Amino acid sequence: MDYKYIEQLLERYWSCETTVEEETLLRDFYKQTNLPENLERYRSLFEFQNEQAELRLGEEFDEKVLSKIDETVVKAKHNKFVYRLYPFYRAAAIVAVVFTLGLAVQHSFSRGDNSVADTYNYASYKDTYTDPQVAYEQVASALKEVSDGLRSAGLQTEDSLNIQK
Repeated sequence: MDYKYIEQLLERYWSCETTVEEETLLRDFYKQTNLPENLERYRSLFEFQNEQAELRLGEEFDEKVLSKIDETVVKAKHNKFVYRLYPFYRAAAIVAVVFTLGLAVQHSFSRGDNSVADTYNYASYKDTYTDPQVAYEQVASALKEVSDGLRSAGLQTEDSLNIQK
């Protein structure tokens, strides 16, 4: 075979100037077992192209694609106006926390040298209960009332927002 012609075809191949027939000729040429050393280095490229040309999609490919196309389309859920405002609620809560902390810091700096011990008279405080068990029961009942109130407020909030779990 004329190796000079193959070298010219390779130069045109690398310049993207070959036709489909010329590329087929190059692939067929590299199917040979005995090649010159200067052309041997391109064998793996053309062998790879020959292997890839033999690969085909299976029969089930079309069925899988068509089954995916025919699946029912899920419509987007319409978000209520309240849900759209959640980011603004969060931003307002952050601003409120920062504002409150700023006021607390400003208040603590504006008091001057007065300490907490000067403003509160701890000697005037007395124990209300002498029996610790009675005091414990009173605290437990007060905390239960607070817990019940918070729980009912949370349920009312969920009902008003129609949150689905």
